[in-house]
Amino acid sequence: MLHYKLYNHPTSNEVVTFVHGAGGSSAIWFKQLRSFKKQFNVLLIDLRGHGNSKKGFFNKIKSYNFKVVGDDILEVLDHLKIESSHFVGISLGTIIIREIAERFPGKVESMVLGGAIMKMNLRGQILMRFGN
Repeated sequence: MLHYKLYNHPTSNEVVTFVHGAGGSSAIWFKQLRSFKKQFNVLLIDLRGHGNSKKGFFNKIKSYNFKVVGDDILEVLDHLKIESSHFVGISLGTIIIREIAERFPGKVESMVLGGAIMKMNLRGQILMRFGN
């Protein structure tokens, strides 16, 4: 399973899930975390091959697609029993969030897509495959 960190809010039932871009990690969201966790439950995820999801199983995988990475995120949501979430993504994260929304619209309450991209260039493909 992907590495994740859930910050629980004492009274909110809403979850905001942050999805970073290629070559990044959940650490990029530190400024947003301070503000969002005042009002929401916040879920930070390191995509496979990135951040703390570089270890073990994920290092051995050479080929995967956006559906597979979306399934990784859905596995975390299911594990945490999160029925639906608001999503915030940057770059590669926007592709993954859109992919989840197309297949499972009920899982996505809303989307904020920063620097949305339509397809991966060669650099993005390399970073996606090998992480940092």
